Amino acid sequence: MTDSHPPCPKCQSPYAYEDRALLNCPECGHEWDPKIVEQEDHLIINDSNGNQLAEGDKITLIKDLKVKGTSTTLKVGTKATIKRLVDGDHDLDCKVDGAGVMMLKSAFVKKA
Repeated sequence: MTDSHPPCPKCQSPYAYEDRALLNCPECGHEWDPKIVEQEDHLIINDSNGNQLAEGDKITLIKDLKVKGTSTTLKVGTKATIKRLVDGDHDLDCKVDGAGVMMLKSAFVKKA
């Protein structure tokens, strides 16, 4: 019988086994979801509820935000689409409905 499971992403052990929806490594104890392939240099950013965000995700503002340099305020519930994840203070490069492209902090959004 051939094993069709990928090796452990942490220790590269070929002995991974399936337990419900997750794969487990008997050598290092690491559990992972086989549907989510993460690279070590992959940037992981979570929204205000702890959900992992990715490029292309639809998000919603959870707080009124003033747009720096203008008199515009983005209201609660404003929708946006993540174009790129960035390492920094404002970690989401987004296209905000009705306001254009801007950077947002992940602490002020939730996944729609």
